[in-house]
Amino acid sequence: MQNILKVTWKRLPLSTNYAIAQAVKDADVDVVSAYPITPQTTVVEKISELIANGELKAEMIHVESEHSAMSAAIGASAVGARAFTATAAQGLELMHELLPIASGMRLPIVMSVAARALSAPISIWGDYSDVMNARDTSWVILIVSSAQEAYDSIIQAYKIAEDPRVFLPVMVAYDGFAMSHTYEPVYVSESPDAFKSYIPKDPKWYTLNPEKPITMGALANPDWYYEFKYQQVVAMKNAYSVVKEADEEYGRRYERKYGIIEEEGVEGSELTILTYGGLYGTVKEAVRRLRESGEKVGIARIRLFRPFPAEDIASLLEKTGAVVVLDRAISFGLDVAGPVAREIITALYSRGIKLPVYSFIVGIGQRTVTEADIIGIYNKAKDYLSKGEAQKESVYWGVRE
Repeated sequence: MQNILKVTWKRLPLSTNYAIAQAVKDADVDVVSAYPITPQTTVVEKISELIANGELKAEMIHVESEHSAMSAAIGASAVGARAFTATAAQGLELMHELLPIASGMRLPIVMSVAARALSAPISIWGDYSDVMNARDTSWVILIVSSAQEAYDSIIQAYKIAEDPRVFLPVMVAYDGFAMSHTYEPVYVSESPDAFKSYIPKDPKWYTLNPEKPITMGALANPDWYYEFKYQQVVAMKNAYSVVKEADEEYGRRYERKYGIIEEEGVEGSELTILTYGGLYGTVKEAVRRLRESGEKVGIARIRLFRPFPAEDIASLLEKTGAVVVLDRAISFGLDVAGPVAREIITALYSRGIKLPVYSFIVGIGQRTVTEADIIGIYNKAKDYLSKGEAQKESVYWGVRE
C-alpha cells in the first residue's frame, strides 16, 4: 500500500470545473471527447490546455455534438482506453440515447455533469433536472458538494468503474454555476505517480482486439436480453460496496474520504433535513442557527445516488423523528414527492420504518435558496409534525402561483 507521506499536495484556488480538469490529468486519462455547453465548458477547455502544455498525454477529440462526444468515449473505452467526457443539461439529454449503450456494453467511462436546468424555456442556471432524468440508465451516480470532493471523486470514479465487479460508467455531478464557476481552495497532487497504484491501467473489461475478435452491442433476442439486463442489476448491487471500498482505500492512502452519506446530529434529532449537492452548505449554516435557538435538528447529504443507498439511509434515518427532503428537481405527474424524496420514502417503508417524510422542491432554475428559506421550511415541517398531519403533496417552496 502506498505511504500517504510520499504524496506531496499543493493548495490551489480552483473552481469545481478546474478541479475536475486537474483530476482528469492526475488520473492519466487517455482520451477526452467533448462538446462545449454552459456551465461545463471550462472543464474541457482546461483539459485542452493541459494537453497542449504537455501536462497530460491524451487525445482530445473535438466533436460536433454531445451525442458524438459519448459515441467517441464509447469507442475509446471499447478498445481499452481510459475515457472521459463532460456535459450538462440539454447536452446530457442529447447523450441520453447512448447512456444505456455505454452501461449495457459495460464500459468504465467517467463523465462529469455540471447540473443544469432543462429547456424550455431556456435556462442556463443550475438545478438537478438533467441528472435525475438519467437515474435509470445504469450509470453509477455520485453527487458532490465541494470542489475538493469533485477532484477526489473523479479519481475514485475510475477505481469504481474499472472494478471487475462493476464495469459500469460513472457520473460525477455537481451544481452548475454555484459550484462549477466558484473558486475554493483545493489540494491537488504534486506527485505524478500519486494515483498509479490506486487506479493502475490494467483493462480487464471486454475490449475490441483484432487478434481476439469479439462483437459488442450485438442484437439480443427475447431469449437472452433479460439476462443481459439482469447482469447490470447485479453490477449495480456490487457497486454499492465497491463505492464504499474505493472511498475507504482513498482515505487510507490520501487522508480524505467522504462516505456515501454525510450526516451530523441525526441521532436523537426531532427532525432531519436531507439534501444533496452544493445546497448542503446553506443547509448546514441554517441548521447551525436553528441549533443555537435550541432546536434538535439533524442534517444529512446523499453522495451516492445510484445505486441508491437504501440500507444506509434506512439505518440512519430511523434514528430521527421525521425527515425533510430538499429536492432540486421535479418529478412531473408525481405530486406526492420529489425524485429523491420518493427514493427515501421507498427505502424507509419497504423496511417497515414508519417515519414522516416531508418533500420540498427548492431552487428550480437556480432560484435563490437562503438560510432563511431553510429555517422557514423547517418551521413548516415542524408544524406538520406537531399537528400529526401527513403531507399529501410536495411543497414547491418559493414559487409564485
